[in-house]
Parts: sequence; C-alpha cells; structure tokens
Amino acid sequence: MAEQGAPALSLPEDWPAHPNPILALNGMGTFDWDLDAGLVHMDAQAHRIFDLTPEENDGRPQTVGERLLRSERERLDALVARTMKEGRQNYGTYVRLRRRDGGLRWAHVQGYIQRDEAGRPRRIIGILRDASEELGDIAARRERAAQAVARRRQTNVVEAATAALAHARTVQDVIDVVKDSHGLALLGSKSLVLGLVEAGRIRLVAEGPDGSSVPGTSVTRIDDPYPMSEAVRTLSPCFIESPEEFAERYPILWPHITGLDITAAAYLPLIAQARPIGGMGLLYSDRRGFTLEERNVLIALGSSIAQSLQRAMLYEQEKDLAQGLQQAMLPRTIPSVPGADVAVRYRSGYAGGSLGRDIGGDWYDLIPLPGGRIGAVIGDVQGHDTHAAAVMGQLRIVLRAYAAEGHAPATVMARASVFLHELDTDRFATCLYAEADLSTGVVQLVRAGHIDPLVRYDDGTCRRIAVDGGLPLGLSAEFGSLDYPVGTMELDPGQCLVLCTDGLVEEPGADLDDGIRALARSVAAGPDDVGDLADRLIAMAEARGGDDDVALLVLRRQVPAERQPVGRLQRYVAPGDPEALARTRHMIRTALRDWGIQKDSYEVELVADELITNVLMHTEGAAIVTLRVLGGPDRRLRIEVEDSSSALPRRRDPGEQGVSGRGLLLVDRLTDVWGVEARGGGKCVWCEFAVPEES
Repeated sequence: MAEQGAPALSLPEDWPAHPNPILALNGMGTFDWDLDAGLVHMDAQAHRIFDLTPEENDGRPQTVGERLLRSERERLDALVARTMKEGRQNYGTYVRLRRRDGGLRWAHVQGYIQRDEAGRPRRIIGILRDASEELGDIAARRERAAQAVARRRQTNVVEAATAALAHARTVQDVIDVVKDSHGLALLGSKSLVLGLVEAGRIRLVAEGPDGSSVPGTSVTRIDDPYPMSEAVRTLSPCFIESPEEFAERYPILWPHITGLDITAAAYLPLIAQARPIGGMGLLYSDRRGFTLEERNVLIALGSSIAQSLQRAMLYEQEKDLAQGLQQAMLPRTIPSVPGADVAVRYRSGYAGGSLGRDIGGDWYDLIPLPGGRIGAVIGDVQGHDTHAAAVMGQLRIVLRAYAAEGHAPATVMARASVFLHELDTDRFATCLYAEADLSTGVVQLVRAGHIDPLVRYDDGTCRRIAVDGGLPLGLSAEFGSLDYPVGTMELDPGQCLVLCTDGLVEEPGADLDDGIRALARSVAAGPDDVGDLADRLIAMAEARGGDDDVALLVLRRQVPAERQPVGRLQRYVAPGDPEALARTRHMIRTALRDWGIQKDSYEVELVADELITNVLMHTEGAAIVTLRVLGGPDRRLRIEVEDSSSALPRRRDPGEQGVSGRGLLLVDRLTDVWGVEARGGGKCVWCEFAVPEES
C-alpha cells in the first residue's frame, strides 16, 4: 500500500496559512507538521477526513494518530522514519482510520519533507484524501477478478471431469476419475466420500484420501441422521457452511471428523432418471460458506457424475448379461480325447464403449464321433450383439447334431447352411470343420468362408493348410451352392492343428495374409504345451487390442509312449462319402506297415472294402471298421465291420451275368474264418487272417 515513488510536492513556505482552494474543491485536505515544535496543523478538509473537530485537535501528533488503527499508525511512523533516514523527500501510502461511529475509512497520505541547509528534517507538509471509494472500487475489481478466476478454475475442473467421465465405462472407472488428485481436488476439497444406493442402503465405494471416512459408516441406511443420507433422501444438496452448523445439525457424525479440521462441507445427491443412485460428500478445511456460483458448479458436477455412474451401471449389467449368454452358448466343458491334447480359448473383443457389444458370434466346439473320431469346429456369426450370440448357439447345436449323426463333413456343412438360411435371419456365418481320426492321423477339412487352419510340425515349423472352401453358412443355401469340397491331410503324432477366428489375425489396415503369416510365426515360436500355446496367442491378441472376438482351438496328436507290437485301429465310414473307402484302405496299409505284419495288404483291403460296401448299400447307415491283431500261439489279423441293422447278410448265387452277390464269396475265399455277431441294436461282420510270424 505504500507509494514511496509518489511525485514530489512543491509547496510554498506559507502554504498552511493559504491552502489551495482547488485541493479543497477536490475533497483534499492539507497538513503541516512542524517537527521542531512537534505540532501538526490540519485544515478543515483534513479534519473531516480524520473525523475530528478543530476543538478536538490540540495539534499534537499523538492526538491525530489516535484515529489510526494501531497497526496502521506503526506502519506510517516506520515509513516516515525510513524516508527521513534514506534522505528522500516524498512518501505516500494508504492508511485505515476509525471514524467516530466505529466504522473504518481508507485515506491516502502524501508527505513532503523539508530540510535545513544541514539536511536535517524540519517540516513535513502534505495532502490527505478520502480513499474509501477508490479502494472500494479496487477491492471490488479484485474480488470480481478473483471470482472470475475461481469460476474459470471451477469450470475447468467440471470440463476436465466431464471429459474424463465420458471415457469411463465401468463404475470403477468413474470412481478413479472422482478420486483423481488432478480432478476434484482442484475444487479445494480436503477429502471426499462417494456412496452408491443398494437395497435401501448407501454403501461407500470411494474415499479420498484413504482413511478419511468415518468408521462404521461404510454402509448406512437412507434414513440415518447423516448428511449424505439426507441428501439422498431429500434429493437435494446439503451445504454445511461452518463447523458450528455441522456440529448442530449432525451431532452423531461431527465428533468423528473434528480431527480433520473441517470448516465446511457439501453433500450432493447423485440423481439419474429422477431417482437417487448414490451420494457424494466434499469436505473443506479452508472456507466457510458457498457462493451461489460455487453451489451451481457443485450441483452440475454431481449431475455429471450421476449420469456417468448410471451409464457405467447399465454397461456392467449389459456386460454381465452378455458374458453370461456367451458362456451359456459356448461348450461348458471340452471332453477328454484319448490320443490328443486339446486347448480352447475365447476372448471377448473391446467394443469402444458401446453397450452390449462385448459379445459376439465366435465359437468353438469339440464333438466326440463314432469310431473314436472327433470333430473340431471353429466359427464366427456375423455381428457383435446378443442376436449374433443366439444364432451362434443354435448353429453350434445343429452342427454338433449333424456331426454326431454320422454325416460326412461336407454334408454336415451343407445341412448347417440350410438350417441357418431357414432361420430367416439376416446373419451369415463362417465355419471350419475338421474331422480327425486320431488312430490314423487322417483329418478331413471342410471350410465355409473361414480362414485356413495352421499346422505346427515336429521340427517347430508352422504353415498354413490351404483348403478349398465354399460360401459362408446361410449364403450358400441362398445362392443355391451347397458344394463344400473336402480336403484331407495327415496329422502325425506330436503335430498341432490350430483353428481360430479372424479376430486373432486381423488388424485394421493390415492385409489378412500378413496376419496369418504373423500368426504362423507366433505358433512356431510358441511353447509345446497346447494350453501354454493357447494362452500365449490370446495374450498377444489382448496386447494388440481391437474390438473383434477371438475363438481358438488347438489340437495336438499325442506321441505314443512306445510302439505297441499288437495294435488296434478303428474308423467310422459315413454314408455318402465317396472317398471314405479309399481312406479306409489307406488306413489298413499304414497299420499293417506300422505293425510290421508281413502280409500282402491287398487281400485285407479287398475284404474290408466288400464288408463296408455291403453296409453302405444295404443298411443306409454308417459302418464302424475295427482292425486289430490278436495275439496267442497263432497270430491273426481281425477285421470287424459294425452297423446298426439287425438284418443278417445272405450268401447269394450271382450267376454268370450277375454284377452283385459276390462279396461274401470273396470274403469266404480270402479269409481264414469269418462270421456274424449280434451287437445290441445292430450286428458285426468279422473275419480273420492268419499272420505269419515276424522274421
């Protein structure tokens, strides 16, 4: 307030006796302080500023100084003394004085020090003016500026909090924003508590800093005598403007927070769709009361938090429903498969904040089949919503049913496509079906618009298996194309078959083939254990992110602990599969070679071919072929062909021109013994060959 750089006064020696009338016209008074005599002369205007009468002023500086506040008098004396000591001529400052009625008034004092020839101060002459209005305007401007800064700060806090809340997807995300030290803390609160309404109670879900909540209030009733309960109960904010008010209104709570040095508090109801979903309390230690603007800012902030909380609650409810539906549609367990290690994984894609999109139509399945075979399925229904999941569930069930009935892989896929088309849905699906005979390693593959499978070999390399495919399920029936080519490969012991949906290989802006090659490199470099390999591939998908689901199935054919001299193989032969007989003959040749049986396999293949053909032609069902070596004194090779018909085979005389009826004749001529056995709902035709001892 001191104005030591005030402009110098230049007044005549007789100025106190002849004051300038212009000064009086401008409300300024004058004084003349004779330092030698210790007397102060003041004109009439100066008396009015100091609220003194001429009679009350005895001319002593102490009498005039009594009007000044003690602190102001000490400060003015120090300023005058310092000005004299430093040899300066002018000083100026604002001082507060107390009027006759006890009120305060601001005055401005500007003095000029006159010295003698030796430089000794002899006289101070100066000007006085009432500065109350001036400083009032300055104070008002400063207050308005401070309020503007506070409004900007509070508005910035609300905007920053609203922006952060816009990205919050879960209730925990909202809590993290509320507790952020760079967020609500800028409002000046010392601590905060946040509670959610649950079944007529308020459960605290956040506090800041930790330990700032009152013990025993983690769960309270809405009708309890607490400020947050009152705010939730009345749907109105509760502003507490002083410690005295806090203690009077909430005597139960106040003793527990006195150690926090709380001077004011604001408790806000969190309202969404006209119902309370929670409450928030902000406690302050450096303020008393709230302005109207501060209240409005806090109410707006509470509304923003409430909307975000409701959105997060709805999202979590939708997510729980979606995940429950997804888990219900996927296989609950994967059956144990003798001769194979299997791992399956499912990853729900991130949906960029959209509710209900953390679910999709990706699925996997493993189907036990007759004859010791298994069917592995991977598929993806178009879309990311509950409808896609519902279609997926139906499609998975019918695929399992068609495969378990014994249909050929191409037939399974074609019938599934017709089913999806007849559902009268606008969705289509891609699918890959692999039917594996683990005894021989033969795998039949059918692809409906899906990505190709991968195989990892014994040497650690991995490559894509190109499979000719048909249209996606649902589209093939629509366009009248139900032709699904069947690809065949052999999976040797120790090799892995990897089936996945495109969420594991697709990246925005990247080529699909590049993604498949990258996946092949990851599979090649992955661990041998199928579970560890599946975990690693899913972890890579998690790290990459993305909003697409991932379904993964890894199947590894086990390596036998040791080679068995006596073997047994079984194969399922479906009707309508033109290549089934060829694959069965291949199985027989491979088995005889692996077992070290020194016998021409042609006769064995021919007999098996005849028995299987009889089943396919005369029973309209599938055949189960079992090939095994019987030990004992006389080693024998036994072939069994089972079917579901109880009708026994009849030997016929084909005649010279007959084209059929010679099958059992060949069996009788080429085998050492043959016969028929009843098997529950069907029968088994068997035959045996003598096997020479190994040389």
